[in-house]
Amino acid sequence: MSERQYGILVVEDDFRIADIHKAFIEQSEGFYVVGMARNGSEAKAIMAEQAASIQLILLDAYLPDVEGLELLWTIRRDYVHVDIVMVTAAREVETISEALRGGVFDYLIKPIEADRMAQMLTRFRREREALANRAEMSQEELDQVLARLQPGAPSRVKNQTLSQAHSQTRSQALPKGIDRLTLRRVIDALADAPDSLTAMQMARTMGASRSTARRYLEFLVAEQAVSAELGYGDVGRPERRYRLLETAHEWLDTL
Repeated sequence: MSERQYGILVVEDDFRIADIHKAFIEQSEGFYVVGMARNGSEAKAIMAEQAASIQLILLDAYLPDVEGLELLWTIRRDYVHVDIVMVTAAREVETISEALRGGVFDYLIKPIEADRMAQMLTRFRREREALANRAEMSQEELDQVLARLQPGAPSRVKNQTLSQAHSQTRSQALPKGIDRLTLRRVIDALADAPDSLTAMQMARTMGASRSTARRYLEFLVAEQAVSAELGYGDVGRPERRYRLLETAHEWLDTL
């Protein structure tokens, strides 16, 4: 069965930033860009035509023809199946508070780091997959699905407390499609590499497919055992590169 794909609409008036988002999304497993809108009118037109293909919207708060928060409430009213992530330079607490009341999946403040965007996409994919084809869930299962970034549980845990934080907050069971032995191989390969690796380089080292290598690498990024950054290859195309964090082996020992 083919991998589930999630369509994203990028709503950003700065074409340079929009192109960066697009390149990053296209490097992320399980996601593709349905459309690019530079203002509210274009966003509404794309939604009207392709709403069924869109599961996530990256929305800027500053648009030339409409306030991003106004568009947020419009989308919330008309397209209840879509999740929204604010991707904006707006830092005002009033703006953030209204976005949270509007039920945004996440709020990313520009300039956005690659690993923070990757964490958001990974969490989005996990939640969608966990809820797919389920009629009921127990409280424990629901708590695991909703284990997002919470106040008091920052995304960047200090190195010396990483092992303790994971042992307190995460289930010991690995998600479907991830096994401990392969995780060890991936971590060891990154440790032995003289520089960061792409998913393709990891696939060759593992003797596995690029899709499998990326799945394990993105899982490790979400678990804060590996960092990721967007670099450029020999022909100038953006590529996602992965680097092992010092606490990765310690993290693996907690599983």
